[in-house]
Amino acid sequence: MSKPAAPLKGRAARLARLMPSTGPSTAARTPFVLLVVLLLGGGLITLLLLNSALNEGSFRLSELKRDTTELTDEQQALQRDVDSRSQPDALEKRARELGMVPGGSPAFLNPDGTVRGKPTEATAPPPSPSPSPTPSPSASPDPDAPAAGPSASGAAAGASGSPSPSGSVPATTPDPAAAPAAEDSPPPTSPGR
Repeated sequence: MSKPAAPLKGRAARLARLMPSTGPSTAARTPFVLLVVLLLGGGLITLLLLNSALNEGSFRLSELKRDTTELTDEQQALQRDVDSRSQPDALEKRARELGMVPGGSPAFLNPDGTVRGKPTEATAPPPSPSPSPTPSPSASPDPDAPAAGPSASGAAAGASGSPSPSGSVPATTPDPAAAPAAEDSPPPTSPGR
């Protein structure tokens, strides 16, 4: 088997006393190796946790960007809707649907208390002609027969300006000269549009 090692003499003996033998050296390296393994493992686990947190943040960021895009699109659609409803012609159409009529000529008060201008009453414009259904042949009136009924005679008397024979007040019609002037004026605009 193996021979026992011969005792060392001189310089070799001194070196052997300074340097530990192989048995105790392995035991001294074990805590260092465990420390390095623990540091590397802890670093690896930390990197994995950091990477997963960054990925989670990335997913959250992309979700928030998508939500922001959807909300921006919705906000722009609502703004377009508001803008289309606030245009002068759309406001006029809605006002007419609600039964409102354009106002007459206004009068203004000067700072000294005098009235400038002559106010006129707001009048309803004549109703717009609605498409009427075609009459059936049995209900068509005879073109040679005179128009009968108080509505036809009242309308004719109201248009001529003379009082109607029945004593009723004719419907108020707007002044034809004032209507084109109102139509020719440009619609009011708000600043910044």
